[in-house]
Amino acid sequence: MSRFFRGGDDSSSESSSDEEELYSDDEQVANVEDESEEESSEGGEEPEEESSDDEGGAGASRFLKGAASDSDESDEEVRTKVKSAKHKRFDELEGIIKLIENAKKIDDWGSIATEFDKLTRQAAKLQDAGKAPKLYIRTVADLEDFMNETIAKQKVTPKKMNATSARGLNAIKQKLKKHNKEHQAQIDAYREDNDDFMESDEEEEPMPVPKKVARFDVAAAETVDDTEGFAPVDKRGKAVQYTPESIFKHLRSILESRGKKNTDRVEQIKVMEKLFEIAVTPYQKIRVLLAIISTRFDLGSGTAGAMPLEHWTAAEKELSTLLQVLDDSDEYVVVENAEEWDDDEKVPTVKEGEKFVKVPGSIVSFVERLDDELMRSLQSIDPHTSEYIERLQDEGALYSLIFRGMLYYERIQKEQSLEVPQDSINRIVMRRLEHIYFKPSAVVKIIEESAWNSSGKDVESTITPRAAVAKPEDLVQIISNYLFNKAEGIIRARAMLCHVYFLALHGAYYKARDMSLMSHLQETIPNFDIQTQILYNRTIVQVGLCAFRMGLVYEAQNTLQEVCGSGRQKEFLAQGVMMQRHAQVSPEQERLEKQRQLPFHMHINLELLECVYLTCSMLLEIPLLAQTGSSPDVKKRVISKTYRRMLEYHERQIFTGPPENTRDHVMQASKALAAGEWKKATSFIHNIKIWELMPNAEEIKQMLSKQIQEEGLRTYLFTYAPFYDTLSIPTLSEMFELDTVKVASVIMKMMSHEELSASLDNTAGTVIFHKGVELSRLQGLSLALSDKASALIETNERTLEHKTQGSVNAFERQGGRGGRGGRGRGRGGRGRSDGGGGRGGGEGGGHTQRQAGGTQFTGGALGAAVRG
Repeated sequence: MSRFFRGGDDSSSESSSDEEELYSDDEQVANVEDESEEESSEGGEEPEEESSDDEGGAGASRFLKGAASDSDESDEEVRTKVKSAKHKRFDELEGIIKLIENAKKIDDWGSIATEFDKLTRQAAKLQDAGKAPKLYIRTVADLEDFMNETIAKQKVTPKKMNATSARGLNAIKQKLKKHNKEHQAQIDAYREDNDDFMESDEEEEPMPVPKKVARFDVAAAETVDDTEGFAPVDKRGKAVQYTPESIFKHLRSILESRGKKNTDRVEQIKVMEKLFEIAVTPYQKIRVLLAIISTRFDLGSGTAGAMPLEHWTAAEKELSTLLQVLDDSDEYVVVENAEEWDDDEKVPTVKEGEKFVKVPGSIVSFVERLDDELMRSLQSIDPHTSEYIERLQDEGALYSLIFRGMLYYERIQKEQSLEVPQDSINRIVMRRLEHIYFKPSAVVKIIEESAWNSSGKDVESTITPRAAVAKPEDLVQIISNYLFNKAEGIIRARAMLCHVYFLALHGAYYKARDMSLMSHLQETIPNFDIQTQILYNRTIVQVGLCAFRMGLVYEAQNTLQEVCGSGRQKEFLAQGVMMQRHAQVSPEQERLEKQRQLPFHMHINLELLECVYLTCSMLLEIPLLAQTGSSPDVKKRVISKTYRRMLEYHERQIFTGPPENTRDHVMQASKALAAGEWKKATSFIHNIKIWELMPNAEEIKQMLSKQIQEEGLRTYLFTYAPFYDTLSIPTLSEMFELDTVKVASVIMKMMSHEELSASLDNTAGTVIFHKGVELSRLQGLSLALSDKASALIETNERTLEHKTQGSVNAFERQGGRGGRGGRGRGRGGRGRSDGGGGRGGGEGGGHTQRQAGGTQFTGGALGAAVRG
């Protein structure tokens, strides 16, 4: 039954009980609201008073029956007393202090150590403007006195402690020494007068209360400072103050956290920037700069990418500032072998017998790291964008920094008579050489002048004096000679290679070639590291290009053969990653391969390199093919297998259109040159646009025209000599547009090399060809069969030795070689008896072979040789 239908007593009793329940609920709500208001008013703010006292309560209680008639006395009896958060923390602090006092009575140092940690954390929450609560000061001062008494008693009357108490005593001893330094002034004031210190009226200054701002009063709202009353805090919430006296303390904490997980390096850098701003003495500036530069490099220590640009720029400026501070303060020297100074309370002073203070650090390591980070940054940027050009501009500032670092080591070695490790000087001088060896003289001159201007007018260098460095060539030679005399191992080899590269780049081919041969690096280069091998390949390629620019075709082709003949130019020159078709490369190997790649501005144009190599191969191979095609008894030899493969592929094409790329131009020129159309070959070669990238392009084209004319003459003589008895030199001069003297010189050279069996009649101005007994078709086929049989026997014997793993006895091997030798001698005898005229006779006959070759290819000799 519902309570409304009950009797009056029941309803009155139930209603009164309901009102009591509601009233108690309202009291709880009010208590919660009061507590939240008191907590929000902590820090000097006072809660606003209720303005509706006469309206009979607040909240839901004023709607209850009789709520307005309740007196304040009844409210005070029901409501509980609420404390603010600050008062609660003080109560917790007093509770911890009581526990420490009780543990002191029983010498329980284990409990004291545990409670002391809680006490320190609680006191940190109650600090104001760097001052700890007085209760905390009194407790730690008394605890230190009690600890000293306990240690003194242990010395007088040794009493065995349990392990827990002993560990606790040692822990308290270390912690008190550290924490009491921060509050030493308050502790000293407490020990001078205990009662006066505890009874002093120094209350915490209340924080300024911001003015109440009207909701729409914009002008008043703008006057409020959001940062007013705030101070930097550490992880524990304790206020941090940066002063010149606390610089080394903060640096020590930062260096101790270096390398740990979850370390915010960016925040540490900001802290050290503030420390540098307040640094006063040169020693403070040097220590802060050394620490901040090292921390910036930690940001780029990962393998994912390069160092951020803003941090690289900041590190470059800070290293420049460090060198300036060291130049201004002669009493401080940053060297690698210095001892670490552990006492942060006082600054190190000059020791007896010394002129300066050694600060541990490494200038050359900072320079090398800046250089490496710039290299990694350039590797990761697209070279065809403006960003790459902007980033490359930092190389000038880096070179000036390298130069200043070298001058610093020279200064402390000369003026302060300090023995600097020679390896440090060699490393920084090598970095300087690596920035100039691949640049033209005009560029080197500009960056050198900029480096001298940034260092000062009165600065002089002992390694590279101003007077001795009149030209960039002198600079490179002086630096290379210095490293060659002072350094060893890899640095010495790299200095030699850089010098050879620079000489070849500027046209001194013979000097570069002689220096390269005298170094004997071609014999020991496999023992060096990969970066040095890459530099060796680059140097060899540059020497080959220099020989080509001078018109030395044979030397150029012979030099470039090692790199270009392999088809792996990108990999050998570190200008691209070439993945093999069936090779399995791990991610680690692929990452290392990408790290070795050179920046784009250091590249050698691979298309130009291929064009030079193929052109030189054409000028050598086409006459050789004509010679071997017209003389079957001449041993066939190959100068460039790469060129031969391209030529064979091009000849197999049924239809060949106009040339489109460099290879097509060279192949079409080869075809025309073999047919005797030297003008057409010259036109194909001159139409290659890549020649415009070389210096003095017109001179190079003229040189190529002369080379094609001479090789065209030689090809013509090899191909058509069997058809002539005599040939007029003026006729040849008119055909190939060469001087008669030049034509005679070429013919005489061919005769001296036994390439042409002929004689020269200077009176009549003719060439008389010597004809021998021509070989029959059967004799030519017999010689070819003999050669193939001999090659087959050698192949079979090598296969047998490989399968038996060398178990064939020496007698059998000796007999096999003797048999091949007998057949060889017999074949040689037949050649001499049948041929009669030797090489000349072979060239004089053989119409059948020439006719067969002519049906396959326009030039006759080339088709027979390729088909051969």
